[in-house]
Amino acid sequence: MNFPDRGDVDALIDPQPLPDFARVQYEPETAAVDDPSAAARTELDRLDFDGLEAGATVAVAVGSRGIHRIDDIVETVVADIRDRGFEPVVVPAMGSHGGATPEGQREVLESLGITESRLDAPIDARMDTAQVDTVTVGDTEFPVHVSTAAQEADAVVVVNRVKPHTNYSGRIESGLTKMTVVGLGKQHGAKAFHSTAIKEGYVETLEAALPVVESALPLVGGVALVENFHEETAHVEAIPAGSFTDREPALLEQAYDEMATLPVDDIDLLVVDELGKDVSGAGMDTNVIGRYRVLNAPDPDEPSIKLLYARGLTEATKGNGNGIGLADITRQAALDQLDLQKTYANALTSGSTAKAKLPLVAPDDEFAIRTALSALGGYDPDTVRIVWIQTTQDLSTLHVSEPLVDELPAAAEVTDLESLAFSDGTASFTRE
Repeated sequence: MNFPDRGDVDALIDPQPLPDFARVQYEPETAAVDDPSAAARTELDRLDFDGLEAGATVAVAVGSRGIHRIDDIVETVVADIRDRGFEPVVVPAMGSHGGATPEGQREVLESLGITESRLDAPIDARMDTAQVDTVTVGDTEFPVHVSTAAQEADAVVVVNRVKPHTNYSGRIESGLTKMTVVGLGKQHGAKAFHSTAIKEGYVETLEAALPVVESALPLVGGVALVENFHEETAHVEAIPAGSFTDREPALLEQAYDEMATLPVDDIDLLVVDELGKDVSGAGMDTNVIGRYRVLNAPDPDEPSIKLLYARGLTEATKGNGNGIGLADITRQAALDQLDLQKTYANALTSGSTAKAKLPLVAPDDEFAIRTALSALGGYDPDTVRIVWIQTTQDLSTLHVSEPLVDELPAAAEVTDLESLAFSDGTASFTRE
C-alpha cells in the first residue's frame, strides 16, 4: 500500500502556530527493593522443592515483558535451582508473542538479556501443547492447553510481574495466574483463553482454568514482582502453587498504588515516541493512555485523551506493532518498522483486533502534529493541552505544553522551557 508523501497532502491542512513547551521531571515518592535478585533467591525458600530428586528438571517460565532487571532475576532463579541440585530449563511463557514461533520467542528472550550462554541453561521454546481438559465458563466451553515443554519437566516455577492488565480490570489481572494459564498455553491456549474471556469475562476464565492447569503441571509456585512508578522493583514474593488467586489481589492493589500515571488527566493530544511489547502487552499501557478498545470492556474513565499520536516502535519489540491501533495518528517511519506477521499473530490470538488497526498515516512529524492540532477543533496555542512522552513505561521525563504547567502536581518539576522545531519534517525540542 502506498501512503501519500508530503507533497501530496501538504496543501490540505494549513500550518498551525505551536505552543511553548516545558521539560518536566516527574518523581513521585515510591518504594523500591535495593537488590531484586537477592530478594528472589531468599523468597525461593518459601517454595517446596522437597519432593524432587537430585537432577530433576525444573522449568522456569518466563514471559515477554520488559520487567525491571528480569534478566538478573531469571539468572538468579536459574542459579538457585541449580544450586539445589536440579537441572533448570527456561520455557517461554508468552502465548503467541514472537510471531508464535520458537525462533521468535527465543528472539524475544534474547532482547530481554535472557540467553542460554548467559544462564548456562537450555531454553526450550517449543510451541507444542496438549489439551488437558475442557472447562465450561458461563455458556462457553474452553479447551485448556498446556505447554509440552512445561509438562515434561519435573517441576515448574513461573516468574512474572503482577500489574494492572491492559484489557480489563478485576481482582486478578496480569501476574502468575495469567502467565500459568495463558503464557504456558502457548498460541493454542492463549487463543482459546482470549476467545472465552472476551465473552465470559477474564477473571472468570482464569479462575476456571487455573486448577486444571495446576493439575496438569508439576507446578511448585511462582516468583511475583511488583514495580513502582519508575518501573523498578518494589516488591518480590514467592507464592506456592495453589495460592496464586488468594495472594495476587493484594499484590495487584499494591501495583495500582505504585503504577506510573501521567501527571494530568485531561489531555488534548498525547504524543508517544515509541510503543512495543517490551513496554506493555498492548504496545502502550492502556491504563496510562485510558484506552482498552476491547469488546465487552469499557475504557477507563481517566485519563481523558482526545487524540494520540504514536511516532514509532521500540527496537526490542522486533516489529511487533500490536497497539498501534490505539493511536489516532502515526507516521510513515512507524510503518516502516512494522512486522505484520508478528503484529497479526498477536492480535489474532488475543482477539483484540482493534490494536492492530492502522491509524491515519502522516508522512512525517510535522504533518502529523499539524493534522492533530487541526483535528482538535477550535485550536488555540494558548490553551492547548499537549503531553509528549518517550513510552508509557517511562514517565519520569516528559514535555507538556505551557498551558498545563500550572496544573502539574507537586512531584513534577519544570526543568527547562523548550520550543518544538522540525528539521526535514522530524520533531525535536530545543532549549529557549
